[in-house]
Amino acid sequence: MKIKITVMKQTIYEDLMEMYENKIEHACLEKIGNVYYTDGIKKPDGMCDSAWETIMPFAKDLINGKDNFYDGWMRNKKSAMLSCNDGFRPVSFYIEVVE
Repeated sequence: MKIKITVMKQTIYEDLMEMYENKIEHACLEKIGNVYYTDGIKKPDGMCDSAWETIMPFAKDLINGKDNFYDGWMRNKKSAMLSCNDGFRPVSFYIEVVE
């Protein structure tokens, strides 16, 4: 059993970036459609550290048999839709248990 992580969507708030962000190169390298696999413990190679910090607790719970987060939040009880904590360019990740 593994956890599959798929990059689903990215939103970019250019107005907030212009007002508050110091320009940085390579702030986010995630691309829609990227797929990663994990055992729930180890961060997948190439995945953003910040995104993994958000995803890891859910991945760990799923790999250990927990499901149905927040009493029916997801149609697939062995999944979650999560976003990284970048307030300027949040990325949405769909994580699911795969056999």
